[in-house]
Amino acid sequence: MNNEPEIVKNFLLKALRLQSNWEKRIDNFTLGKGAMPASFKVLHDPLHNKEKIMADFGESAIGRVAPVDSGFWWIILLRAYTKCTGDQTLAEMPDCQRGIRLVLSLCLSEGFDTFPTLLCADGCCMIDRRMGIYGYPIEIQALFYMALRCAKLMLKPEGDGKELLERVEKRLQALNYHIRSYFWLDFQQLNNVYRYKTEEYSHTAVNKFNVIPDSIPDWVFDFMPMKGGYFIGNVSPARMDFRWFCLGNCVAILSSLATHEQEMGIMDLLEERWPDLIGEMPLKIAYPALEGHEWRIVTGCDPKNTRWSYHNGGSWPVLIWLFTAACIKTGRPHMARKAIELLESRLSNDHWPEYYDGTSGRYIGKQARKYQTWSIAGYLVAKMMLEDPSHLGMISIEDDRKTKSLNIPRSASSMF
Repeated sequence: MNNEPEIVKNFLLKALRLQSNWEKRIDNFTLGKGAMPASFKVLHDPLHNKEKIMADFGESAIGRVAPVDSGFWWIILLRAYTKCTGDQTLAEMPDCQRGIRLVLSLCLSEGFDTFPTLLCADGCCMIDRRMGIYGYPIEIQALFYMALRCAKLMLKPEGDGKELLERVEKRLQALNYHIRSYFWLDFQQLNNVYRYKTEEYSHTAVNKFNVIPDSIPDWVFDFMPMKGGYFIGNVSPARMDFRWFCLGNCVAILSSLATHEQEMGIMDLLEERWPDLIGEMPLKIAYPALEGHEWRIVTGCDPKNTRWSYHNGGSWPVLIWLFTAACIKTGRPHMARKAIELLESRLSNDHWPEYYDGTSGRYIGKQARKYQTWSIAGYLVAKMMLEDPSHLGMISIEDDRKTKSLNIPRSASSMF
């Protein structure tokens, strides 16, 4: 966005080198070849008077959890670079093609799962502490979908590429149907779940995951407006995590994982529940917070993830860029402007903290580090997108069917 693509290109290649040339070992176990680092440090070697990079694939992380999302973000960023510069040569480099294939091979590997969604551990993504997201968290599924769509645009069919592209296409179709059908919740669907029958056998079952209606938390009934909806946090056998997660819903809009109606529903919900999800400092990473006995069991008494703090209902300024992008794509830039005004009233004066605490995000996080690069970058990207909405094309992909419908010749459509 700032016309400095060489910086982005250098980052992409450095991350790629870490993926290929680093021993990904945790104790006696070796991670898959496609794993991308969660982070890295740049260290100075005084002996040779040069810098070197030290990668972390989870072996140094709190909880020793490897990232699932970093490989997806790498593919998404590579497509953003290609879209912005028009330079196809980087993505077509053998090393980049191999990097894409390694990430895809890792997450498209066959197993015993009966769902097209990607099974993930707690702490595998931006929410990098135990928060009860084990299973099929919406954040990972939306990023997975986005990465598959980006990879489909860049992967060359030569060699094993053709077979891999066929697998990508099949997974996209299955994932699209699964998320839109089973993760979506609005007033009507909530009423359906509330009236579910249990212990249903056969392919005719309506309650396919055997969700017990009594497991619906009380807060959902008051939270759900008559108009609007959202993709819930997780769906797996006998379990629906009804919490709202910001990143997953925003990426679902930007990747066109959500239908047009669902996109509008998510934005309607955000407008209806503005005090809860936006508050005094945008935006809630998750809603609502876990409290009491549930907090002790789910988080393992995590002192950082106390109620309305950090990942447990805290407010993260970095999310403003994803929210702004979703607002622009859905034709509601006024919502983004309103949120950015809230953010501008405090963020700089508070020295750019990582997160805020409290039910409305009023307080600087109790352990929030200040002058956070992503808090600053998130704000700058949001402002630049509003000033020039064409930047949205770097991070947004239209629905394939919508794109195809725009290209239908008049003679082919005249019969309707």
